Amino acid sequence: MNVTSKPFGKTKDDHEITLYSLTNANGMQADLMNYGAALVNLFVPDKNGVLADVVTGYDNLDAYLGSHPYFGVVVGPNANRVGNATFTLNGEKYLLSVNDGVNNLHSHDDLGYQRRVWEASANDTSVTFSLIDEDERLGFPGSKKMSIRYTLTENNELKLEYNVTSDKDTIINPTNHTYFNLAGHQADTINDHLLTIKASYYTPVAAGAIPTGEIAPVAGTPLDFTASTRIGDRVDENCEQMKLVGGYDHNWVIDGYDGTVKEAARLTDPVSGRSMVTLTDLPGIQFYGGNMIPAHDGKENAAYHARCGLCLETQFFPDSANRPEFPSAVFGPERPYASTTVYRFENV
Repeated sequence: MNVTSKPFGKTKDDHEITLYSLTNANGMQADLMNYGAALVNLFVPDKNGVLADVVTGYDNLDAYLGSHPYFGVVVGPNANRVGNATFTLNGEKYLLSVNDGVNNLHSHDDLGYQRRVWEASANDTSVTFSLIDEDERLGFPGSKKMSIRYTLTENNELKLEYNVTSDKDTIINPTNHTYFNLAGHQADTINDHLLTIKASYYTPVAAGAIPTGEIAPVAGTPLDFTASTRIGDRVDENCEQMKLVGGYDHNWVIDGYDGTVKEAARLTDPVSGRSMVTLTDLPGIQFYGGNMIPAHDGKENAAYHARCGLCLETQFFPDSANRPEFPSAVFGPERPYASTTVYRFENV
């Protein structure tokens, strides 16, 4: 294993950003930066041993400082949506940024964790990013200390380990928002990928992509990925759930959730033979098919556009702050947050 670093630019307020590279004996390489604790590049071998970068992103820091679809970043303190941008906890009402219709999405557009400069430390196998988040910053209670450690293993696994402590009860639900295309980040579409999600149920949404509170079976719907299915086969099917969000952008309820790390999804590009297994100890996974990626240039002048990449975001369910029937994302002095997500790469 090898870890190196190099400058990646400066923010507008003159913070130096560093790009850290983790490389294993198989040639796999993960490049990470301390702005947004983001995964910038991920080079993975195909069935013939040929490396390709399988995540969307940019060649320079300036592009990340501008508007973009959360490429590679860690989102927090709460990822996904909160209905009406408010929640009540321990009798207190908290107001969040109204940035997605009447709702809150990903905590805050400009001040969320994806826009923070994180402290970084590296050893021979991993890089750890950490930050301190003040009480009621962005509307969330509690003074919080958060870290995420990225480890690249010799088994071609990229392991993400999150830890958060808070001096008050609060909502903590971070995720990594990387967009994958196993054919290579410059490939045209993810529609030809095969996807399996180990979930017999999902959380249907209403207008604004806020869960209704129902936990519904996927059987008989375009959201049934219990068997390996080509993503493009049903993405434009005449289904109300699909029309509400322009394709796939839903939370799946992982079968057999018990707080241990287990397989949640498997993604395969049949041409390259690359396959990615997502494992997590969290109860949900958001499959977002990149429906709203705007047409623009990415790394190596690649032409990015809708559905050129997809996210598999491990998480507590959207709007769990307002849904006591969902698994609780309330953490505090008596309940520190700790979770692990693993992206394991194989060839088929």
